[in-house]
Amino acid sequence: MDSDLDPGLAALHALGGFFVLRTVPDPDPDVNANPAPDANPAPDPAPAGVGSGAGPRRLPTLAEGYAGVASDASPDPLTSRVTIVGERLGTREPRVAASIAQQGLAARLWSAALGCAVLYGRLPDLDPRLLRWDALAAAPDDLWLTGTRPLPGDAATLAGTVVHGHLEPLTAALRARYGVATGLLWGNAASALAATARELSRWARVHGRTDVAARTRVLAGELFAHPLLDGTGARTGTAFRRRSCCLYYRVPGGGLCGDCCFTRPPRSSPGAASG
Repeated sequence: MDSDLDPGLAALHALGGFFVLRTVPDPDPDVNANPAPDANPAPDPAPAGVGSGAGPRRLPTLAEGYAGVASDASPDPLTSRVTIVGERLGTREPRVAASIAQQGLAARLWSAALGCAVLYGRLPDLDPRLLRWDALAAAPDDLWLTGTRPLPGDAATLAGTVVHGHLEPLTAALRARYGVATGLLWGNAASALAATARELSRWARVHGRTDVAARTRVLAGELFAHPLLDGTGARTGTAFRRRSCCLYYRVPGGGLCGDCCFTRPPRSSPGAASG
């Protein structure tokens, strides 16, 4: 296990593209000096238009997405992400698109954070004001981190960074804008964490990294004990059975996820199975 974060977080590349977190130089290493989401943001240091084929444009931060900050030319990035997910899935239900979009973003955040914690023993500062977001792009071109200020790689720091720094404001935003049930969204977050831990464990077995497997197991266990994740489902080894449904079965041609609470797609009204 490396003890220092390299500027490009190169160790994550071995885990596969979904774990990769691209980095760019931080124009202001003091995050507390960065403008608040509702202030005039600094110029985007990330390559313009990365991942989406768009022309030069400023990539917003995740903090701006959670706060609903829009520009004169486009809606806020969270709305853009939900819209494009809905278009790709072919669903006309914004609530379904919002759920799937949230689960995907949660998985990206868990992958980068937990991946760094088990491989480096450190965590880069993933403050929402430091993560630029190309909401129209697919992983790993969707997130860009400005700088790699190291933090401890323990479960408390992971929870503070991912659960409180990202998932809480994301949950509040999607609940307010799309009416998605809070229990469903925390179930999504737990499902994403379980999938990340499972993939890290699989990689560790393939590469004979018993240290990575052990650290993944310990950190995942401590994270699932967090009050916001505890009770979201049942864990058996690396398997997870959630107590809520992400609504993927409502996507045209969709079915049930491997950790769904249902054993067969329910016949229900549009408002059912939301928590």
